[in-house]
Amino acid sequence: MHTIKIGKLLPLVLLAFAACDDNTENIGIHSESDGITNSLAVFQLTTRSLKLDSVVANSTISYLGDITDPETGTDIRADFAAQFYTFENYEFPDKSQMVGDVDGKVRQGIVQCDSCEVRLYFDKYYGDGNNPMKLEVYELSSEKLLEEDSVYYTNVDLTKFLPAGAAPLSTRIFTPRDFNQSSATLNGSDYNDNVRVVLPREVGQRIMERYYENPTNYKDSYHFIRNVFPGFYFRTSGGKGTMLSVYVGTMNVYYRYADKTEAGKDTVYNAITRFAATPEVIQSTRFENQNMAPLLADNSCTYLKTPAGICTEMTLPVDQLFTGEHATDSISLASVTLTRYNKPQDSYQLGTPGTLLMVRKQDMYSFFDEHRVADGRTSYTTTFNTIYNTYTFDNICRLLAYCRHEKLAGAAEAGITEEEWASRHPDWNKVVLIPVTTSYATVNRNNSTVTALVSVNHDLNLNSVRLVGGSSSPLTMQVVYSKFY
Repeated sequence: MHTIKIGKLLPLVLLAFAACDDNTENIGIHSESDGITNSLAVFQLTTRSLKLDSVVANSTISYLGDITDPETGTDIRADFAAQFYTFENYEFPDKSQMVGDVDGKVRQGIVQCDSCEVRLYFDKYYGDGNNPMKLEVYELSSEKLLEEDSVYYTNVDLTKFLPAGAAPLSTRIFTPRDFNQSSATLNGSDYNDNVRVVLPREVGQRIMERYYENPTNYKDSYHFIRNVFPGFYFRTSGGKGTMLSVYVGTMNVYYRYADKTEAGKDTVYNAITRFAATPEVIQSTRFENQNMAPLLADNSCTYLKTPAGICTEMTLPVDQLFTGEHATDSISLASVTLTRYNKPQDSYQLGTPGTLLMVRKQDMYSFFDEHRVADGRTSYTTTFNTIYNTYTFDNICRLLAYCRHEKLAGAAEAGITEEEWASRHPDWNKVVLIPVTTSYATVNRNNSTVTALVSVNHDLNLNSVRLVGGSSSPLTMQVVYSKFY
């Protein structure tokens, strides 16, 4: 630890800092006239990579494929399951209007599915767009359902929601770049990249017949999933080297019906009923990360990998902050910066997390389970600075004071020494850095309108970052002390 006396050299700088008293945790602003001298100290802190087995899979983005991260050499595989939404009290045309083929003749009053398909629309892919991939589509079990009131994590075995001995309904070999389409179509503004899989016509036939058996089967998505169609499971069985980011899936059922024109003439129309995987129903992606042991053992840096994968653990030098000449000082500022290593220039790159959450290690699961938001005391968020290639937590002094007080109070209450209490609570001075996504809303507070953080969720984008740090490369924390005289 290095200390630099600032005294009167830094009054203008300190006016911009919110002070944090290590005894009271009060926030204030000190000036030279308050009778305060200031000093700057620099402390070392250590970080390490920490395996994050799974997180809640609550994103509407699904992933499909198998790739190798070019920066780390780790393998990432993803498959997903999706239910489908129906509008409340959806209606097909009256049965008497339906048109089908009987003995080679077109007849009315016949419920007939002409064809059925599923389409997976993706907004981007990682890896080789020319790589042939084999997609398998399975129908989920109607007896082992994905339940709305259950929480599914990114390590869930989705095959347990298949019927025993299930075989694919259909398979399709495709390339992300669809060369069956013309260049003009692929580059057109109204074209959306998608994978089309033709399903057995019997699937659509069953879906239609369930309506005419009992229209209440289409009362809402709850009844549709249980009485009509439970959903699909998608996985690739070949084509390592590509991963799709699927933003919506649709199931399309094609049929014909007859209706009268304004002139009173019967006309046969081609129709389509579309069911979509939407936020109202479940989409759950399973991720499997392989070959991560070398990354977790690397003490020359740390990693962030999402979804799930790896986060970074940081040990805060709380004891060192409040000893020696600073035992009675107040901390006005404590900041720490993490620098990202530049990625190699490969043909494709995984993303960089835009926002990091700093939260106490002991709260890393309950924070998300209880839907908390960063409170500026035991948890903080920061965004990636693209200019400096860094993540900076500007002032975590309240967290440092909180940890110190918890240790002192805990030891006193248990009647043991601080060292004994710390050995019983090894994570008391540890935090983890987890990539997240955040959302904000405008709210009224104290008769004024402010923008408030309303949600913090795990980042389920495909990201991989290497950070300066590790046990062999300690980071530094800059601390500004204030002392009354």
